[in-house]
Amino acid sequence: MMLIILVALLSWVLGLFLPWWSLAIPCVLLGAWLGKSGGRSFIYGFLGIALLWLIQSLFIHIGNAGVLTSRIGELLSLPDPILVIVISIIIGGLAGGMSTMTGYFFKKIFIKEEAAV
Repeated sequence: MMLIILVALLSWVLGLFLPWWSLAIPCVLLGAWLGKSGGRSFIYGFLGIALLWLIQSLFIHIGNAGVLTSRIGELLSLPDPILVIVISIIIGGLAGGMSTMTGYFFKKIFIKEEAAV
């Protein structure tokens, strides 16, 4: 749970100053630091970024009365403008999940844990 909150918070802060793909920086670092397994790291990274992008997308959607999502939905020939938000959440979640999982596996490669005797 702490990993989800930290991923979302740090990615949001970096997103204020850097491009969208900068979310990978805190995800990789937090995955290496707090990741317990590859699967858990992926799920927590996915949920952290997906929740962050859901909140940001809803603020944008509500802030302009859905005009932006409607126009992008028409541009992409989507039947419902809300699908723009769903697709964005899935793309962001996958990027966050894979980045966090990558951080965990980097830790496994470079830091060898001693076997229990």
